[in-house]
Amino acid sequence: MSARRVRDIEYQLLRSDQRRTADIVIERNGLISVRVPEHLSEEQADAVVEHKRLWIYRSLAEWRDLNAARVVREWVNGEGFLYLGCAYRLLLTQEQDAPLKLKDGRFCLQRKIVEAGGEDAAKQVFEKFYAEKALERIKKRVAYFAPKVGVIPVSIEVRDVGYRWATCTLVGRLSFHWKCMMASPKVIDYIVVHELCHLHHMDHTDAFWNEVDKVMPDYAERKDWLRENGAALDI
Repeated sequence: MSARRVRDIEYQLLRSDQRRTADIVIERNGLISVRVPEHLSEEQADAVVEHKRLWIYRSLAEWRDLNAARVVREWVNGEGFLYLGCAYRLLLTQEQDAPLKLKDGRFCLQRKIVEAGGEDAAKQVFEKFYAEKALERIKKRVAYFAPKVGVIPVSIEVRDVGYRWATCTLVGRLSFHWKCMMASPKVIDYIVVHELCHLHHMDHTDAFWNEVDKVMPDYAERKDWLRENGAALDI
């Protein structure tokens, strides 16, 4: 990965021998990533950015609008946290048999975790909860959709994949962000199908979207929801 600049546009250049075409992505943190085939020169990558200049301006403006009202959550009783598309209120408890439980319509978190470790410790507990639940659900959804897509993944894991919702490799290793579990089941299914279809096409060409459409004809609606609401899927 290398940082480059074309006039007023700064971007990170990502090379991959798995890619056949160039692709520009506005990441969830607002950074511009340009993913290109290994053989493409830096000058050619710059030309792609220049050609897509107006699209980049519009996309960055949209990103700023979508992130203007980003939710900042506090670790106090009554704060809302998302799980499978629904908001659950936080309840700080004195004693329970697990650091965090989803019980009776509330996220029950041991108070001592916040008092002793602060926000970082509380976040770690939530991340672990989401990751465990995500691995269980996503494995089942991959098993359901993989035959429909016509692929066989090599492995499935849940981890922090930065500013992406999921990634895959050419050999079929799938990685999903634990934050996926804050989205609705319908949107999680879209993320799963999206990654599975990348095992046919590693880019976002028309051929790729045609594969997604075969399995999920309403994918555009789910994709748009994720784009518009993804900033709120955080703790």
